[in-house]
Amino acid sequence: MKKSFILGLLLSTYIMAQAGGLMTNTNYHIAFDRMMARGTSFDIDAIFSNPAGIVWGHEGLQLSVNFQKPWQYRDITNNGVLFEGKASAPIVPALFASYKKDRWAISAMIGIVGSGGSVEYKNGVPMFNALISNTITQLTGGLSQAVGGVIPAITPDQYNFDSSMKGKQYIYAGQVNFAYKFTDNFSGAVGFRANYYDGYYRGHVIAGNHASKGTLAKLALDVDQRGWGFTPLVSLNFHQGPLTLAARYEFRTKLQTKNTTNILEANLNSEGMIQEPLTQLVMAGAITQQQAGAIVSGIQEKMGGGLSAYTAPYEDGAKTRYDMPALLTFAVGYEFTPKLRATLEYHFFDDKNAKMSNDRQKELKHGTHEFLAGIEYDINEKFTISCGGQRTDYGLSDGYQQDTSFACDSYSVGLGGAWNINKTLRLNAGYFCSIYSDYTKQASYGTEVFSRTNHVIGIGMDFKF
Repeated sequence: MKKSFILGLLLSTYIMAQAGGLMTNTNYHIAFDRMMARGTSFDIDAIFSNPAGIVWGHEGLQLSVNFQKPWQYRDITNNGVLFEGKASAPIVPALFASYKKDRWAISAMIGIVGSGGSVEYKNGVPMFNALISNTITQLTGGLSQAVGGVIPAITPDQYNFDSSMKGKQYIYAGQVNFAYKFTDNFSGAVGFRANYYDGYYRGHVIAGNHASKGTLAKLALDVDQRGWGFTPLVSLNFHQGPLTLAARYEFRTKLQTKNTTNILEANLNSEGMIQEPLTQLVMAGAITQQQAGAIVSGIQEKMGGGLSAYTAPYEDGAKTRYDMPALLTFAVGYEFTPKLRATLEYHFFDDKNAKMSNDRQKELKHGTHEFLAGIEYDINEKFTISCGGQRTDYGLSDGYQQDTSFACDSYSVGLGGAWNINKTLRLNAGYFCSIYSDYTKQASYGTEVFSRTNHVIGIGMDFKF
């Protein structure tokens, strides 16, 4: 058994139904849900998608409040057995504000920039069951071998599992930008985002014997994790006539969390699995007490401390890295008519250089590539409709994929509209879903298929003053 086998629990990202990279969300405003490619926006959602573009938008004060409801399943099929992971989240809010005067603008945003929910596996996940099984097999198999097979090893068909796992992850953030129009066609922006990580991991795996030995092994965990990280960012925008070109760069966010450990148990019933059988052999005269002691010492040395050898990362005060990767975006927008607009966009998340616990990022084949397209049409002065799509390629590999933290490449589609209720108030509504490609992995404990489903609905209000 490798230590990375159980370290997966602390690596769990539990990404909810959000768009974006492995550690970063990109859907904050409902305009994204209904169009997706928003990298050349001059509306209030540009505070995130195109900060330099705010100086081309509304003169004066703007506010926006947005609410999204995501739901998702993250399922694992191991050797034909389904382990269903149900993800849930409350209504996810995001707030925007900007003020523009002449050539300059200042803007701010508050939202959940990473994840935004929890996922629960009521029957646990295969990798932890396999960890316990392997430990019991090593322990009792070593005893059986030491006594020439007189005492048989305990096999998986001789015990049941009581297993469950749940995790939550939120990365809250507040962002501030300052934008300036240098010429009639060119603007730039600089900004800063503070990110607060709040998550927990709760779970247990108990192996219980059909016979009279009761609990054979138990692994239980209840850990809270919290930490801070900070993100500088820059943005450029070129606008001339119907054409808009935009670029944005977010620097890597070094995010390190610290454990507050409430429960940490890793117990093996060595008394029932080793000591009692050896005592019976000693009493029967089959072996001496000295030989029994040597057998126990040999098994303990081979086991390296049993389950307790794997619990160091869970200790109170232990630290774990969850860097948010650098993000580079390019977008081109074109206004074909005063009513019809379209945008093409590209995102690159530099995941391979964003440190994860146990350097798991090195297992990726490449960083995340995203390709987006969107189109928007004004039916009249009151109503706008839009739609868009996104392709996400994470560069996944078998070494990266784990039961507790896996991703699947996807295609996403979104649609919706906006209603200009009056000159001050605009209502946005949108829906998007992601169509994932199943990922199949040959693990040491069987063939696994990772699959996901993802849906988001949202509604928001924009205010202009």
